[in-house]
Amino acid sequence: MNIEQLKFDQNGFIVSVVQDVQSKEVLTVAYMNKESLQKTIETKETWFFSRSRQRLWHKGETSGNIQKVVEIRYDCDQDALIVLVEPNGPACHTGEYSCFHRTLEDSFTTPSPNRYEILNELEKIIADREAQRPKESYATYLFEHGIDKILKKVGEEASEVIIAAKNRDKEELKWEAADLIFHLMVLLREQKLPLDEVFKVLEERHRKSIKKEE
Repeated sequence: MNIEQLKFDQNGFIVSVVQDVQSKEVLTVAYMNKESLQKTIETKETWFFSRSRQRLWHKGETSGNIQKVVEIRYDCDQDALIVLVEPNGPACHTGEYSCFHRTLEDSFTTPSPNRYEILNELEKIIADREAQRPKESYATYLFEHGIDKILKKVGEEASEVIIAAKNRDKEELKWEAADLIFHLMVLLREQKLPLDEVFKVLEERHRKSIKKEE
């Protein structure tokens, strides 16, 4: 597949949905033309076409919040793109992590609870904290102090889990396990490793074990 096979509209544009490759949060929706898409592919950073300014613009050219492109996907009609990126800072001009940070209240019924939904929410929140670095955030503190601090906390929380389990203290264990999961997810974000990749390993191991038992 090449650029010439994509279907640009009558004005020469194609809709591009930019998504955080780790958290899967939609960061923004913008337009590309052939030139900006080609520059995106060549530089591995997002370039768009500003319809209001009638020129190409490089995301982060003034703010420094560039988006490193990991993968570009196109839909079945070949007239829309999903651009998976590693963002370096907020995507929105307001300073928010995502341009889609507001909700239409009471638009839909509350979805049924998902026992793992908190992991998705937590991954999004951690991604937001890394991008915006609010001063009052503990996650910001960890990101600002870097990998050594994060690794130290992962090690400490793992030790606390072991101690709580050894003491048969379920109440303490659930709190320490939660702390360990949080710090592990911060570590994964710092390492640019999506939680989905960890889940894939678990799934692959599970399938292999099933085959061995058959």
